[in-house]
Amino acid sequence: MQYIRKDSSRKRLPPISILIGKPRLTTVLVIGAVAVTFLILYLTRSSSNASLLCYDSSDMPFTKADALIAAEFEKTPSPLVAILHYVTSPVTPQLSLAEARGPFDILLSLAPCNFLIFGSGHDSLMWDSFNPHGTTLFLEEDPKWLRSILRRFPVLDVRIMRYGTRLSDADALLSSYKEDCWGANVTVRLKGNEGCKLALNNMPEEVYSKDWDIILIDGPRGYEGSLPGRMAVIYSAAVMARGRKNPGVTHVFVHDMDRKVERTYAKEFLCLKYKVSEVRRLWHFVIPPAINFDDHGFC
Repeated sequence: MQYIRKDSSRKRLPPISILIGKPRLTTVLVIGAVAVTFLILYLTRSSSNASLLCYDSSDMPFTKADALIAAEFEKTPSPLVAILHYVTSPVTPQLSLAEARGPFDILLSLAPCNFLIFGSGHDSLMWDSFNPHGTTLFLEEDPKWLRSILRRFPVLDVRIMRYGTRLSDADALLSSYKEDCWGANVTVRLKGNEGCKLALNNMPEEVYSKDWDIILIDGPRGYEGSLPGRMAVIYSAAVMARGRKNPGVTHVFVHDMDRKVERTYAKEFLCLKYKVSEVRRLWHFVIPPAINFDDHGFC
């Protein structure tokens, strides 16, 4: 350790131990280091990797390189392993650089925070690394994909999520929710609410007990009628945001907003008056908690 001479007008450099003892400063430094790496990767990787961005539970063979990365988590801080993984992997995260910048900027200002993500994929380790010392929880619909993700990145907190909706029912669910979920004698809630088909009533207990500062909706799958679609997720995110107990707002990001169902449900439950930005296929809403939520509704 080098110090400034006593006769210098400059202050002595702070010891590294002091910096490490400041979680907020450490968080900013870690996020900055990881972000620089991802920026370089986004700019240098060619668009030929685009075909790798849509995943299937059978398209990720576990390679020797994957095994080495997974073992590295036992002895190396996960943000550093994230850098190593993305530098050496041919697969790029799902969101474009412009889209990823939105959630990243909010994480930079709030982390460590509570970050809930619907869906998991090639970018999951990146999001987890952007929230050191915080809570980052992924809810994944596909058991095979979940096992694949956890085999590669055992430090992630990924839970299985079962959905009772189908994309083909989106119109019917939208037309009936005011009676099923918003009736005169109905309390708006998620946990244990089996009468409202849009209410996610089977999430892990931790989801209900926390106020989530950021919610990123990039799942479940919703590109054909037999798949769950994101109707219930968008509705439930709105309920969680409006029911926030602690001071502050909830940042909700919804991906694939080029699709009709995502746009329709976001307008109905997340409300255009709370929309603050739109970058390609990602919309950002900043939602305040509601007073007398049952009486005033979503928008």
